[in-house]
Amino acid sequence: MFTESQIEELNISLEKATPAEIIEKAFKLSDKAVVTTNFRPYEAAILHAVSKVEANIPVVWCDTGYNTPQTYKHAEQVIKDLSLNVSLYVPKQTSSHRDVVMGIPSVDAPEHALFTEQVKLEPFKRAMEEHKPNVWFTNLRQGQTAFRNSIGIFSLSKDGVLKVSPFYFWSDEKLDAYLEENNLPNEFKYFDPTKALENRECGLHA
Repeated sequence: MFTESQIEELNISLEKATPAEIIEKAFKLSDKAVVTTNFRPYEAAILHAVSKVEANIPVVWCDTGYNTPQTYKHAEQVIKDLSLNVSLYVPKQTSSHRDVVMGIPSVDAPEHALFTEQVKLEPFKRAMEEHKPNVWFTNLRQGQTAFRNSIGIFSLSKDGVLKVSPFYFWSDEKLDAYLEENNLPNEFKYFDPTKALENRECGLHA
């Protein structure tokens, strides 16, 4: 649907735009959109910004089943406060069952690829197949990983979906101010079982 030259043009023209302007432009390109979240730190910002422009946008939450109690409480609060239209996707096997079969394998273990497929990639693929979006809003930011440093505000997913990261150039400090200004909560006790390090990709975006 979108060419690399179109993506480059969008990134150049909207490099200095506000998140709201970026989101509005993306909706003009296509209103068949989703926003994905795992309710990690600063996710309330993207959920607030996108839902302000389109209140009923599908919010795809792929829950690995390994979130902390703090993350689950945070998610419930954000969903309630923003009246989010959440579509929940979970692995086909419970975490209790998987704990008996393989546990949480280290990133160097042969089972790690299967683990990541089960808890993150398969639910995400299922979500995207059901919603079939043309636009995918994310909270990816420059500086998070080497791959994310290369993509820009607009990029194409492996399946050709226009991936939009309205806060791409924002620092933690700017996001802190955004959350405070809009009376939004944040939560830092977050656990991703597919990553050993914060700057490691799990395969969803790269």
